[in-house]
Amino acid sequence: MLRRIFSTARLEFLIALRNRWVGIAAAMMILFALVLSLAGAAPSGAMAADRLSVTVASLTSLAVYLVPLIALLISFDAIAGEVERGTLPLHLTYPLGRGELLLGKLGAQVAVLALAVSLGYGVAAVVGFVGDGVAAVAGLGALWRLVWTSVLLGAVFVSLGHMMSCLARRPSGAAGMAIGLWLVAIVLYDLGLLAAVVADNGGRFTASAFPWLLVLNPADAFRIFNLAASEAVGAAAGLAGAASAIALWKPLASLLVWPALAALLARAAFGRVQP
Repeated sequence: MLRRIFSTARLEFLIALRNRWVGIAAAMMILFALVLSLAGAAPSGAMAADRLSVTVASLTSLAVYLVPLIALLISFDAIAGEVERGTLPLHLTYPLGRGELLLGKLGAQVAVLALAVSLGYGVAAVVGFVGDGVAAVAGLGALWRLVWTSVLLGAVFVSLGHMMSCLARRPSGAAGMAIGLWLVAIVLYDLGLLAAVVADNGGRFTASAFPWLLVLNPADAFRIFNLAASEAVGAAAGLAGAASAIALWKPLASLLVWPALAALLARAAFGRVQP
């Protein structure tokens, strides 16, 4: 079983290399990380935190938008593309289960994302050490936390992209559904919560339901977990207050549970696809 999964993952990774997804994802992460790293020099002089810690806080706010978008872009046609090209029936004639095929694709696409994230955040680390020298060591813990949580967040949206691909069964439809999912999960969800908090005016919803609804969303859980443990939380706006008020285990549990849950949802959707 593991051999079949690894063989599928290797093939999918080579396809991603050929389609330049690896280069595109890495270039996006490196570009934005470099811009934020250079811009992070401005506030660091007025704060007790080193430049790298300030950059990590800024990267957290960027990654919550960029990582899910990259994950969906590299996964939305994983099944729909196979159906349109007519290669899915061929894959299913091999001694390869549907779950194994999905796990292989998931492993390869998460590897692409992990490589892009590591390169992008690595650039941030280099800029931090060039600017602050040994003092940047203080930010390495926050940077490492940002790396592995970004990979977990990406794994969630890779699997959700697979689910969209199974439900649409055409790449064009899957692309539209993936963008819609990104808008709802990353943008509209928080706007809806904000409107509810304003309407509640400090009532029961704000005190009881709001913290749980925040960590229910993997993107918000990612942001809260990273900001709550950051020494430069004041450099990031938005969820800084919520990050300090919510127990750290709640967003961490959300980040650990969501990848498995999303993979199960993708597998259930794939089971209904007729080649």
